[in-house]
Amino acid sequence: MKIVLFGGVGFVGLNIAEAFLREGHEVVIFDRAALPAAASRAFAGLPGRLTAIAADVTDGQSVAEAITQGVDVVIMGAAITAGSARDAAEPETILRVNLLAQIPILEAARAAGVRRVINLSSAAAYGAAGDREAELSEETPGDPVGLYAITKWASERVGRRLAGLWGLDLVSLRLSGVFGPWERATGVRDTLSPQCQILAAAAAGREAVLARPGLRDWIYAPDVAQAVLQVAAAPQLAHGLYNVSTGRRFSALEWGQDLAENFPGFVCRLAQPGERPTIDLHGDSDRAPMSVARLAQDLGWRAATGCAESAAGLAAWWRASGQPSGALS
Repeated sequence: MKIVLFGGVGFVGLNIAEAFLREGHEVVIFDRAALPAAASRAFAGLPGRLTAIAADVTDGQSVAEAITQGVDVVIMGAAITAGSARDAAEPETILRVNLLAQIPILEAARAAGVRRVINLSSAAAYGAAGDREAELSEETPGDPVGLYAITKWASERVGRRLAGLWGLDLVSLRLSGVFGPWERATGVRDTLSPQCQILAAAAAGREAVLARPGLRDWIYAPDVAQAVLQVAAAPQLAHGLYNVSTGRRFSALEWGQDLAENFPGFVCRLAQPGERPTIDLHGDSDRAPMSVARLAQDLGWRAATGCAESAAGLAAWWRASGQPSGALS
């Protein structure tokens, strides 16, 4: 299988690329940023073939040149994960990258006869519904607020409309709160995951202080990659939208305390009254968990990695990578 992965140098993209390469597939990474040297070294020993294209997803000509005859699957993962300040300062850029860039990708996929297009969406598409519902299924109406959430929700609808008109097989995957290997500051994500921040504190010998436990259906990036791999390989899909999550919640605090088992002396705790937290939990409330029944029923997929396992796994990966968290080169 040959795939073209837009946004492939982001940390989710690198995990997806690694999973496909490990299975012997051909992967073309398309990103304006260069492939980190550490990733290049790590991927060199895998059986698949890797090509990296340094180009901007908003450059339609470069997009068309990347999606050629023989490409089986296109994965749309390029996005700016913006906060309120960037929403106010750069709305046009956010819309251009997160939404409008989708159109030339789909046009090129149509021209090349691509078998399937996978749109990496986000739980953010549920928006305020996550504060109202006990569980979020694919049938729950979205109520997005920020531009990142709005564009993710819109990308699903635009993609579905154009796929229907153009005869494309397009599926959107709503990813829950992702963390794991290869995560670092790239300039297109305004806030790193709490887990990445906690790991950075542990690596630096600092305490991690949280305002609240931070309960969410967090998901380990290698599990996301396996879900994408299965969706890409499936002969047929019964639905055009799937949640990708653990389906169960654990707290960032619990995760940090599990991480402490791998960093003797490290402390992850709640802030005392009047104390300033050091970990950003991405908002003031805890979103409801996403149902994973649809993906389990259609493809038999479930996340394999829980809280303690992911803490141990990420600590081991960090030590094996030989580089400080947040600073890959």
